[in-house]
Amino acid sequence: MAEPKKKSVPPSALNKLPGGATEGQGPLSDLLSHEEMEKLSTLQIVDLIISKLPPRHPSILDMVYLRERVSSIEETNYQAQEAIQKLDAIVEKLRSPAYRVGTFLMPVEPDKAHVCIGATDYVCRVDPQIPLSSLQLGQRVLCNEAFAVVQGLGFDRNGPIVRVDELLSDGRLRIGQESGLMPLVLQRSALLAKEKLRPGLEVRLDGNQRVALEVVGVGKRVKRSLETVTELPWSAIGGQEEAVQAIRDTIELPFLHRDLFKRFEHSVPKGFLLYGPPGCGKTLLGKATAYNLRQQVKAQTGVDHPEFFLHVKGPEILNMWVGESERQVRDLFSQCRERANDGALAFLFIDEAESILGTRRAGRYHSILSTLVPMFCTEMDGIEPLQNVVVILASNRADLIDPAILRPGRIDRKIKVRRPDLAGSQRIYEIYLRESLPLAEPKTDLAAAVTQAQFNRTPENQFLEVVYRSGKKDMLYRGDLASGAIIAVVVERAKSLAIKRSIETKLPTSLTREDLLQALEKEYAENDLFPATDLTEDWLKLTDFDPDNVVRLGPVRPRKSESLGSGIV
Repeated sequence: MAEPKKKSVPPSALNKLPGGATEGQGPLSDLLSHEEMEKLSTLQIVDLIISKLPPRHPSILDMVYLRERVSSIEETNYQAQEAIQKLDAIVEKLRSPAYRVGTFLMPVEPDKAHVCIGATDYVCRVDPQIPLSSLQLGQRVLCNEAFAVVQGLGFDRNGPIVRVDELLSDGRLRIGQESGLMPLVLQRSALLAKEKLRPGLEVRLDGNQRVALEVVGVGKRVKRSLETVTELPWSAIGGQEEAVQAIRDTIELPFLHRDLFKRFEHSVPKGFLLYGPPGCGKTLLGKATAYNLRQQVKAQTGVDHPEFFLHVKGPEILNMWVGESERQVRDLFSQCRERANDGALAFLFIDEAESILGTRRAGRYHSILSTLVPMFCTEMDGIEPLQNVVVILASNRADLIDPAILRPGRIDRKIKVRRPDLAGSQRIYEIYLRESLPLAEPKTDLAAAVTQAQFNRTPENQFLEVVYRSGKKDMLYRGDLASGAIIAVVVERAKSLAIKRSIETKLPTSLTREDLLQALEKEYAENDLFPATDLTEDWLKLTDFDPDNVVRLGPVRPRKSESLGSGIV
């Protein structure tokens, strides 16, 4: 065991001992003063006593044993003192007040700084060892219990995210009340001092919400725009020749023949409405418009203008916060204007338009429409012109859209997207039955066979019975409810049947006529769910039939209890 540190015996004391061990028989007090005795440790005193004993003294062994015991006790005592000192230091640290973290805003004097701590402003002294010039706006700083800055901590990596509403003339940022925050005016941090910002950007704030630290994105607006529109020539759309021609006359001609339209002082339509039953290609027509207009302009001018297709689903604009839905409408048109000014072909496509642009009525539920519809109208024909921007509305129920939206000067063209007839359905089948598929027959023969089976006016194809107020009855056949969506599902079902057959037989197989006919039968058999009688009028409008004088609508054959279809509309 290591001996503890001890005070050495003064040389003067040792010199007072007799020259021989047998001569120093007097007490230690005769040799050392009281002050000198106090400076010695117990072990040193024992050593002095041992040194005074003769070599063969009877007590020498006892004194050696005593010395070992004293040495052990002093070592233990020394270790205990060290542990106590360490604990005292720890307790002192734990009892000391906590340091505070604040946001550095600006220097005030050569040795003072403006710091925000917990939403409260302080003018704090700065440690002389910290150069005030090394602190940057928005940086976190550490303050002691006296609120003096003792250390710089760098920039915070966390904080709330808000959207910039406006840029002030001096570079500060104004944010709105979304995200539950009050409207605020913020400073830019040193990181954003030279950044080019614009309204609509999302920025991250410091913990005290006084400084914008970094740009994190542009929020939901990115998700609504398609980076590139799928290659979709007009030839890839079947059964809608009339609607395609109307769109080309309405959209393409004003862009391709600007001089001619200017000569006749013909105003360019601002927008058009695609309406009709679901599954008939309204969204597809909107995307095809953007793609083909770009190709036509490129072929005529030699300049490739990128298209900006902003696809908005109507219900996603609705927001529980007051004024947020109107802000989103302004933001949509602002994006389109920005891209149009940059030379892009801007398209604003709003699907399910009746959900946000419905007819205004009195009542609590419809209160949001009383401000959303006027905001949309203002953006369409307000003071700021809407140039090189095409607004496309798509709806299954155009009768529910507010008349102020559909008036001439806002939505100038209303294009009916009808259900495909026999020839149109055959054309759609031919598009889906591509040459790359393993077909048992030419695709024209397969398409003709399945189309004929779908449009035959036979009792097997009777689907719905319509009863009029006069008592007259009428039949709707499967072909009367045809749509591009149904045709696509029939082809997919046929592919599934061919794949299963190939797995079972372990032989390569082709898609046959029987696969298509069986898929057609299953598709209509599953879709035999119909609404209650009191919903007949609304349901008939969705199926593209006039509900006047209709009192009942129901299936021709009894409904199967095990059917789980979703209903054809």
